[in-house]
Amino acid sequence: MSRLHLHTERHAVARIGWLRAAVLGANDGIVSTASLIVGVAAASAAQSDILLAGTAGLFAGAMSMAAGEYVSVSSQSDTEKADLARESQELKDDPAFEREELANIYVKRGLEPKLAEQVADQLMAKDALGAHARDELQISDLTAARPIQAALTSAATFAVGAALPLGTVLVVPADVLVPAVTIASLAFLVVLGAVGARAGGAPMPVAIFRVTFWGAIAMALTAGIGRLFGAVV
Repeated sequence: MSRLHLHTERHAVARIGWLRAAVLGANDGIVSTASLIVGVAAASAAQSDILLAGTAGLFAGAMSMAAGEYVSVSSQSDTEKADLARESQELKDDPAFEREELANIYVKRGLEPKLAEQVADQLMAKDALGAHARDELQISDLTAARPIQAALTSAATFAVGAALPLGTVLVVPADVLVPAVTIASLAFLVVLGAVGARAGGAPMPVAIFRVTFWGAIAMALTAGIGRLFGAVV
């Protein structure tokens, strides 16, 4: 039996559709809600006002993420569909040119011209549009736009991320709220960076530094604004 039947490969790129949306949603949920809480708390607001602002931020942010992801990924999906429709028409109008175009792509990748023509012939005989979508347009099942998946994933992970700093408000004294939420949120971002890197097969230190660095800047800026104006922002 061939080893190919015994060896199963799992590539991280297969997760790219939902992983990007999940990391974006969770990161935005933690950073935006924590920044909002820190900014309001720094303005010496009452704990009830802080909870109200944080809760409103959670629901508004989750809906905004869902709508934004759906609209943006739908635009990508529309572009992909338009390109596929155009390519399908070109295959009907001039299949010989399309065969030559596909063969040239394989030549540029290192195949001999004769072999490239044979590969193009066989792939187009089986699925001409699929071959051009994959090799000319760079569209595949793994990376195709999925608007609903992106919207639901972003909304759900945003809500989870936002609930973490909001929950911190409920368990810490009011006089240490700003440092407690800041430290806890940075810790949450460290975990998020590690989990995202693990799921995507990327180096953990780089991912952790990236999310914590920008999260710290966001919270520092909103805390400064809160203290500067001394009112709920």
